[in-house]
Amino acid sequence: MKRIEFAKLMLWLGLLFIYLPMVIMVIYSFNASKLVTVWGGWSLKWYFGLLDNKQLIGSVFRSLEIALYTAIAAVALGTVAAFVLTRIPHFRGRTLFGGMVTAPLVMPEVITGLSLLLLFVAMAQLVGWPAERGMLTIWIAHTTFCSAYVAIVVSARLRELDLSIEEAAMDLGAKPWKVFFLITIPMIAPSLAAGGMMSFALSLDDLVLASFVSGPGSTTLPMEVFSAVRLGVKPEINAVASLILLSVSLFTFSSWYLMARAEKRRRAEIAMTNQLQALA
Repeated sequence: MKRIEFAKLMLWLGLLFIYLPMVIMVIYSFNASKLVTVWGGWSLKWYFGLLDNKQLIGSVFRSLEIALYTAIAAVALGTVAAFVLTRIPHFRGRTLFGGMVTAPLVMPEVITGLSLLLLFVAMAQLVGWPAERGMLTIWIAHTTFCSAYVAIVVSARLRELDLSIEEAAMDLGAKPWKVFFLITIPMIAPSLAAGGMMSFALSLDDLVLASFVSGPGSTTLPMEVFSAVRLGVKPEINAVASLILLSVSLFTFSSWYLMARAEKRRRAEIAMTNQLQALA
């Protein structure tokens, strides 16, 4: 009994440690005072003031655009890498390929960012591309980093799948690509969604990689916030962070609800199929 109470206490302390700073940030985003640490009453002027801060709003939309493109590309590349690692057990260079896929997980971001910077500079000198660093180079860097996370998540799901379903479809005459898109992809859809959301969050939050591979006119939100915080936290930062927190929370809750409903429907269909087979 004491162990259970201790576990609950540690759980609540952990939740307070994680979420209490976010709650304080949201409350102070409604602070009427220009001083972040001094409460001056409730006000919405900092939210309305965001409309006039074109630089901050531009960095927000720039970060969201890069994060969206990164999530799409990382899911595609990570899924292919996971499929190769799980469904092709023996091929030359498999160990090297697996190490290269998981290397970004353990590589310090400073080393990764510096390596990509040197790569882009060398390519610009040799072939003339990229002519300048900007959103494209940030997208490439984020995709390289996030694909490893997607590959790990999707690989775990692929190893749990029952191969007999895919083999039965191929025995009935389905092409391998058709089995992959019509059977495998729907069965691993939750892991794809999880990998996509993780990639979106990692890209939106990244500061180190973007600092190395960005150029003029491609400042992301973390870079903008970091440069502003060095001179002191501004109330507009709390306001834009609260809006992003609200958007991410609503998106996460909606995704969880849709996935839970789809999983419930799938289990009901499986249960009905088992009942019909038992009656037959």
